[in-house]
Amino acid sequence: MISLPRLYPILDSGLFPDAVAFLRAADELATAGVRLIQYRNKSGNARVMLEQARELRGLFQAGEDSHVSQLQRDVGHPQSRSGWQRSIRLIMNDRADLCIAAEFDGVHVGQEDLSPEAVRRIIGPDRWLGVSTHSPEQLREADLTSADYVAIGPVFATSSKERPDPVVGLEGVRRARELTRKPLVAIGGITRTNATSVIEAGADSVAVISDLIREPGKSAEEFLRILG
Repeated sequence: MISLPRLYPILDSGLFPDAVAFLRAADELATAGVRLIQYRNKSGNARVMLEQARELRGLFQAGEDSHVSQLQRDVGHPQSRSGWQRSIRLIMNDRADLCIAAEFDGVHVGQEDLSPEAVRRIIGPDRWLGVSTHSPEQLREADLTSADYVAIGPVFATSSKERPDPVVGLEGVRRARELTRKPLVAIGGITRTNATSVIEAGADSVAVISDLIREPGKSAEEFLRILG
């Protein structure tokens, strides 16, 4: 069984003004101590998604032979920094094919995406697979699949989706904990103010979007301090 970090940042490229700001946010998160990042892009443009994903992967590649793009130089590629050594697990949102193409470490799918088993056939046995659920019924189904972890939400009201599912609340997290032994990620409206209560309700990890956008590094450091 996999072990999830307490903080599960989701970087939505659409929430940043440009590619440099997006990559700089990822760099700040990693510097703060984050060890997993999910890349999300809802534009539907596969070419742009793949380009962004490869830039993100390149930001965390080490070695003298690693290619450093101009965009990564604009961010300040950490390869040139003394003592640079970071291990970041990158998760692709929705697209199993782009997960493979960008050499990501896993993929996270929703209820309207490919089935978990179809995704598993694409990504193989070693990459991580996560599944979003929004009800006890969906969670029971996800628990029977080869998913490495399941997500439940939205826990609180959220502005990160145009048509969010009904709020499940902390009771929904507690119920989800009772229904699965897989690692559990809680998502939806989670902030530094309420994150502890979500962990106490049974979540192994909290997925955060909005509360990491402003000053990503400082925000992540505070999350990590709060979550312990």
